[in-house]
Formats: sequence, C-alpha cells, structure tokens
Amino acid sequence: MDALAILPPTRTICPYCGVGCGLEAVASPTKSAVQSSNIYKIRGDRQHPSSQGMVCVKGATVMESMDKQRLLYPMFRSSLDQPLQRISWETALEIIVDKVQQVEQTLGVSGLCMYASGQMQTEDYYIAQKLFKGCLGTNNFDTNSRLCMSSAVSAYGLSFGSDGPPCCYEDLELTDCAFLIGTNTADCHPIIFNRLRKHHKQNPHVKLIVVDPRYTATAEVADLHLAINPGTDISLLHGIAYLLKKWNLIDQKFIDNHTQDFEQYCQVISHYPPEKVTQTCGISLEQLETVARYWGNARTVLSLWSMGLNQSFQGTAKSRCLINLHLLTGQIGKPGSGPFSLTGQPNAMGGREAGGLSHLLPGYRSIQNAQHRQEVEQLWQIPPGRIDAQPGLSAWEMFMGLETQQVGLLWIVATNPVVSMPDLERVKNALRRSPFTIHQDAYFPTETAAYAHLVLPAAQWSEKTGTMTNSERRVTLSPAFRSPPGESRPDWEIFAEVGRRLGFEAQFNFPDAAAVHSEYVQLTAGRLCDQSGISYGALERFGPLQWPCPSAEYEKEISSSKRLYTDHKFCTETGRANFCLDHSQGLAEPVDLDYPFVLTNGRLYGHWHTQTRTGHIEKIKKMHPKPILEMHPKDAEKLAIKSQDLVSVKSRRGSAQLEVLVTRAIAPGTVFMPMHWGFLWQDNAEVNSLTHPIACPISKQPELKACAVNVTPL
Repeated sequence: MDALAILPPTRTICPYCGVGCGLEAVASPTKSAVQSSNIYKIRGDRQHPSSQGMVCVKGATVMESMDKQRLLYPMFRSSLDQPLQRISWETALEIIVDKVQQVEQTLGVSGLCMYASGQMQTEDYYIAQKLFKGCLGTNNFDTNSRLCMSSAVSAYGLSFGSDGPPCCYEDLELTDCAFLIGTNTADCHPIIFNRLRKHHKQNPHVKLIVVDPRYTATAEVADLHLAINPGTDISLLHGIAYLLKKWNLIDQKFIDNHTQDFEQYCQVISHYPPEKVTQTCGISLEQLETVARYWGNARTVLSLWSMGLNQSFQGTAKSRCLINLHLLTGQIGKPGSGPFSLTGQPNAMGGREAGGLSHLLPGYRSIQNAQHRQEVEQLWQIPPGRIDAQPGLSAWEMFMGLETQQVGLLWIVATNPVVSMPDLERVKNALRRSPFTIHQDAYFPTETAAYAHLVLPAAQWSEKTGTMTNSERRVTLSPAFRSPPGESRPDWEIFAEVGRRLGFEAQFNFPDAAAVHSEYVQLTAGRLCDQSGISYGALERFGPLQWPCPSAEYEKEISSSKRLYTDHKFCTETGRANFCLDHSQGLAEPVDLDYPFVLTNGRLYGHWHTQTRTGHIEKIKKMHPKPILEMHPKDAEKLAIKSQDLVSVKSRRGSAQLEVLVTRAIAPGTVFMPMHWGFLWQDNAEVNSLTHPIACPISKQPELKACAVNVTPL
C-alpha cells in the first residue's frame, strides 16, 4: 500500500485572516509526491473550536497557490537599475552582515529598520524582536499590523490598561444584540459571520445592527443598517450614549465600582443630542432611537469592529468610544458581551503578544517602562540598558526615514508595502532612494521586489512549524507537512543565522522552533497574555488553547480562560476602566468642490491583501476578475456615467483608472474601491496611490479608509 494512504491528516491553522480557522491537510494516496502541493486536500477541522469544521473559499483553495511563482533562491543587485542575479545563501548572509555593520558605523543602529508582517508565525516575530530590539539595540521594528490593528491595541491599552480582546467566539452564539461597526464581517471574517448569522436566524429576539456607509453582504441580514456618513462614527457612538443616559438604560453600579471619568464623559456626550447626531451622521431620528433601544434593552451586547474604525486619524478614539458604551451599560466580562476587535491577519494577535510593534516588547510590555525593559534584558542575557527606552519608527516613519536619508537599511519581511502603504507614489520614490532594501518573501515577483537590492526566499505555511494566535486569543500549532521549495528557509532561522554571524551566538542557539517558543512563553508568565502553560506538546495533546493559560493549569485538566475581566478588575493602576473623553473631528481630508467624493476601500471575499497567494487561484480570479469603482445612481446620473464605463479617480496624491459599477449598495457622495490590485495585476488600479498618510497620533495608524477624490468619465 502507498505510504500516503495511511498518513493521518495534519491538523493546522488557515494562513489567511485573523479568524484562525482549523484546517486538515489530507494526503491523497492516488497522487505522487512529485506533484508536491497537489497531493494534499484541504478540509475544515471539525475539532477546532474556533471554526468547527467550516472553511471559506480562501482556506479551501490555499494549496493551489503553494508552488506558483515561488521565490526559490537568494538574488542580489547593487543598484535598482540592474537585474537581480542569483547568489548563494552564504553570499547573501555575508552581504547582510556587512550592510548592518556598515550602517551601525555610519548612521548608528537607528539607521536599521525591519518592516514585517502578521503573516509571520510567533516564533518568527520573537526572534526578530530579540535581534533588533535586544541584540542590535534599535526599536525600529514595525509591522503591517500598524496599518490594521494598532488603533485597537491603543484603545484596549488606554481603556483597560492592557491590549487583549476580552471576548471569545462563543459569545457570538450567546449575545442578544450584536453591534457591528467598521466591519464587513461576511466578506472579511466569513466563518465568524457564519456563526453569528446562524445564531441570529435561530433566535428571533436577537438583534443585529450594522454600521457601514456600504450596503454590504453583512448589512443585508441586519435588523438595522445605519449607512452613516464617513468619519461620523464618534458622533453616532456619543449620540447612542446620550440616549442611553437620558432613558436611564445604564448600569450605574458598574460605573461607580469599576470605571473612572464618568462625570467628564457625561459632559462630552451632552454635546451630542439626537437632532445634532442625526444631521451629522445622515440618519433618521427613528434609526438613532432604535439602535439605542436595541443596545439598552438587551441582556447582553457584543460589539465587533475592524478596519473601518481602526484605519482613521481618530482610530484610537473611535475604538475607545465604542468601548465607552460597554462601560456605560456594564456589558463586559460576561458571556455574550464585550468589545471585540476582529484581527485582520492570521497572526497579528501573536505579533502583538511577541512585541511586534515599535513601541512594544514581548508579553504585552512597553518599551517606555524601565521594569519591562529590565525583565526582557535579563531573559535575553544582554547588558542592562541595551534596549532603547524610546519607541522606534512606525511603518510610515521608516519610509520617510529613507526619504530623509536617516535610514540606511530597510528589511521587509512577508509583506508588500508597494501595494499596501498609503500615498504610494511617495513610498515608491522613498524606496528608490533607499541605500539598501532587503525583501524576504515566499513569492516572486512582487511589487516590492521591484525596489529591493536583495531578495531572500522564505518558507511559508505548510513548510515550517510554528504557532499563531487568532482573534479570540486561541493559539494553534501550524506544523510543517511538506518540504520548503528550492533554497527557501523559515523566517526565524534566517534572523537567527544573521544574529549569530553578528556575534550573538548565545542568544540564537535554538535547535528548532519548539525551543524558540519555549523561551518566548517565559516572557508571558504573569502577564495578561500568560501562555506559560502552552507548549508544542500541550498543543499536540489538547489542541488549540486560549490564553491566559498559566502553567499551573496543566497540573490538572486544561482550564484556559475564555474571557478577560470577568471580575471587572482591569489592568490600570486603579483597577478601573477609563472612559474616553474625545470629541469627533470628522475626516482628516474632507471633501470640497475640487474633490467632492469620499473614497473608501476594503477587502473582497475571495481576495487576500495584495493577491500574492489568491491571485494565482483560478476560482478566485473568476470571482473577482477586475477592480471596480462602486458609485450610487444619483452620483452617476449627475456625471452621465453608467456601469462598465471607464473613469478616472483622482486625489491630491495620485490617480487610478477603472470601470464603474453603479449600485445602491454605496451611499451618495461616497465611492468604493477594492484594495488588492497592485501594478503586477492591473495598470493604474492601486487604491493606495490615492490615500493619504495622515494618522492617529496615538496609534500612528493611517486613515486608509477615507480620502477626498474626484471622478471623471474617460
């Protein structure tokens, strides 16, 4: 019998979005190993508690992209006007070490930057932190989580004293009222939506509220859809709070015992009476009163949000004002309730836990906290004071550092900023000025590789072993079940080898990924994100585990915590949660006569970010063959535009050309573009050639969801 016929399925985690669905890779006994990825069939893992056997089109087809347009060996060029040439790993590593030392001697360690990704496993994140923040002594490590989750990180930290979503997916099936704002969950987190939708259909008393300028697949099934004007989220949230307080639908006992700044908050919301809020948001009084009654009369309220709130120059304030409603009504720390941010990327949560932003250290520690720095330095066995006390450069600041020649080396890992960063032409020009750019990726070509001096082939999901944490704080082991193609290597092994060659042999003496994970979880012990009881052995024995999960729990049966703050004690100095006192400031770039439309953007169901994987899958290409601009019939009529007409969309920074879809799914005055098309997939269809980099001052997350544009027929 063929050996493949008796192989058990490999239990793993989907490498796409933050839902973190369990998958099983089943080897086919009828296909030979020569067919590589084609010998495996992917199906949902029915034992995985997050997804319960469900899988979306991306997860189901993931193997189809594994061997298409892979980067198989290192390539180098001394200047961008030359072609990339194949080199050996030995030469590539010598070049990296030489360039790092050169920058240290000329610009200092502040001239070294790494921009990485929520696609990386926690072990990759951890070793990168140790190399850059610990051994090299620069905090210039940031990730594309800065573009998607950093406002939620800041909001949780300021409201509760620590990052960490307090809810779990079980709450989707226990809530009486689901309030979705800034999230098209049906398309972007489909398995979460499936669980919520099933609960909603089976329980007529359950209310589903969707706040979105677009009539999305999520909004289609809502009891109430609020198509508010872009940028008016805070006005809406304060307006709901105004009515809840007026009608006495608040939890005064919870407020008195577990919050602070309530009186000041009452002063803030007094400026948002219904007549003002309805006019600002573009909704009716009946709609505003209905949403307030749904929230106030529900036994349990669960709110879900994603990029629509986070990607704003008031991203932190918007997320916190949503949390305010939970504090006002005591809707936190109990089943079916709480503020639940939905993570964008598969391991953006794991990245946050491992310190994967330029102001963080592993274990939900802060760069600016002296005790936190000391704790990490001791475990890493590096000299006291080696970790810099100041936050490093954020993603946007790194590219601007190239522009001002303050950055001498930029190492980009598992992400494609030449599609995903705002104000793309400026980013491209900055990269043209880069003294040295490394791009470490699984695929080639990518848009970013066109601007790289050195490209390094990385092993990806299915080819390396590591862990990922999903939106509900659940850690899943993702084992290797096939060999990396060509000369590709796991990201953490590349970082560790560079570290050893820079003279830090003791810090990077890891025999395998399990050893990396074992060291990492020591830094979570006693922290809110305690994973000291989680090991590869425990994950293999018990399956995916949620944190907090301290080691003491394993002396008996597994007992990880589903929810945070069940005792209503928060991580602030006082143990109380903080109300946010910010007012609405609207859009960073409001419309005017020259640019009369608000452009918003988002993910399509079948696509994943910049299409490096999904663009190679035939079924998905048929689902989404080309980019389109959604426009309301009223606006189209004024401009004499009809569906399939070609138009030019222009902002103050750039332009795009694409077909129009005239639809009532978008509000008048607002237009929508999908965000996935870079120049490798279609000319002049990059949404981020239009967007601006104005960012939240706290989270430093750009307002990618709204910019002012004009539209003209071609």
